[in-house]
Amino acid sequence: MELAAKLDSYGKGAWIGVMVLGFILFWPAGLAILAYLLWSGRMGCWGKRGPGRWHGTKDNGIGGFWPGSRQNKSSGNHAFDEYREETLRRLEEEQDEFFQFLNRLRHAKDKAEFDQFMADRKRGPGQPDTGDSPAPA
Repeated sequence: MELAAKLDSYGKGAWIGVMVLGFILFWPAGLAILAYLLWSGRMGCWGKRGPGRWHGTKDNGIGGFWPGSRQNKSSGNHAFDEYREETLRRLEEEQDEFFQFLNRLRHAKDKAEFDQFMADRKRGPGQPDTGDSPAPA
């Protein structure tokens, strides 16, 4: 698979280009390339492997910076580097707080649904709703 190694060295863009070219020239070839890319994990960023093979590398065309992969490269401007570090730290804290908020929100919704279920179960089948049980969220 010398061709695959050569395309891997160019990144995802090369694979996408070859796939599009395959669809243009002969659609089953493009479909076969797409199937290979998904099967080999070259294009997928789901599953157990994380965000993909080129995540955070310098050959992906954006300098290797992705949120969550902090790099300690200096820009040459000390004041800007301090500002960037402080901003990234603050954003990570806000992200953590937001995820905690979402977890509390999910927990409250689950609790409300469970309380409604228990109230309906206590009421029994065929009994009318008196309106004193909590409404679902």
